Amino acid sequence: PPWHAIAQEAQEYRDASLAKVQPPVSIGINAAPNNVSETLRSSLSSQELAVTELPIKDLLQQIRTRNITAVAITNAFLRRAALAQMLTNCVTELLPERSLAQAAFLDEYLQNNGRPIGPLHGLPISVKEHIGMKEVGLNAGYVAWWNKTATEDARVLQILSRAGAVFHARTTQPQTLMHLETDSNLFGVTVNPYNTKLSPGGSSGGEGALVGVGGSCLGIGTDIGGSIRSPAANNGIYGLKPTAFRIPTDGWSSTAPGADPIATVIGPLSTSLGGLKLFMETVLLAQPWLQGPALLPIPWNSSYHISSQRPLKIAIMLNDGIAQPNPPITRALKTLALRLATMLNVTIVDWIPHLHDEAWAIISSLYFTDGGAEDAATMAESGEP
Repeated sequence: PPWHAIAQEAQEYRDASLAKVQPPVSIGINAAPNNVSETLRSSLSSQELAVTELPIKDLLQQIRTRNITAVAITNAFLRRAALAQMLTNCVTELLPERSLAQAAFLDEYLQNNGRPIGPLHGLPISVKEHIGMKEVGLNAGYVAWWNKTATEDARVLQILSRAGAVFHARTTQPQTLMHLETDSNLFGVTVNPYNTKLSPGGSSGGEGALVGVGGSCLGIGTDIGGSIRSPAANNGIYGLKPTAFRIPTDGWSSTAPGADPIATVIGPLSTSLGGLKLFMETVLLAQPWLQGPALLPIPWNSSYHISSQRPLKIAIMLNDGIAQPNPPITRALKTLALRLATMLNVTIVDWIPHLHDEAWAIISSLYFTDGGAEDAATMAESGEP
């Protein structure tokens, strides 16, 4: 079939997953404003708002003490994620049947055993689509890969699942995964919930928009050149690009696997700094290097504290000598520098750029070691532009 017919099938599949959310969701106005965050909030019940806006630490505590069930929490986040999709186009599919079944299992486990199954017991987590999930699609933004299916969960999802995570939503990414915005021929353009005329960033822009508007409190993205950091900044949330070879990447989908002169990583996006820490602690507590020998055997170290014996030096670059940042970016960096300068045992220094035009020429060639031939061939398979 022509590529646009496959895209129509993909969007109908996504819409059918939204239709399974109960009670059904709807937007209470005909035309949403540019900032849709309050439109979304006004479409939820007070209880759903309270649940989905709890800090992660408090949310997990409410589950552990059985003040609220994992099923109720999952359903609240499903409904908020469905509204987020309707307003920002950030979701490739919701997983109501799978996630509610897992949440029910966790509620029963807690009831029978008197303790949570792990540190993430009952926590809804969203996942960027190209991170494989067993028996669901794995297209990585390519029309030609629409019928491709993962045979097992990616390693990082296996770890999180054993810790009690509930995967409720899968999110959009751009064609080729190599854009700082999020647009594909399969699902169209994802927009920023705080100004729908602007981008949520990319390539983890679906996660950025979904977490940014509260449809998820912890999401999983990927990053090679800003693909977590850009959506985090654009949507006012927290994001972390971990050091390469700390978090397992087995089970994701992309072109040119194994061509890794610049390593891509998996990392978290969250509504809180604590969410990032929880993700890293949980994954590294599982010692993933025992199954993946390429991973660095370095545990998460929570004992580090800045002191006179262990001071912290931070370099800030306001301009790379090539591109002038927009005024809000420069203002934010200067505000950060002033705040950090007031902290004990923290030193701020200027980072002097060196030949960034030459550095860009080198790194851009390393992003596509075959000159983009495999990406072009994959797009040509379906005829998508």
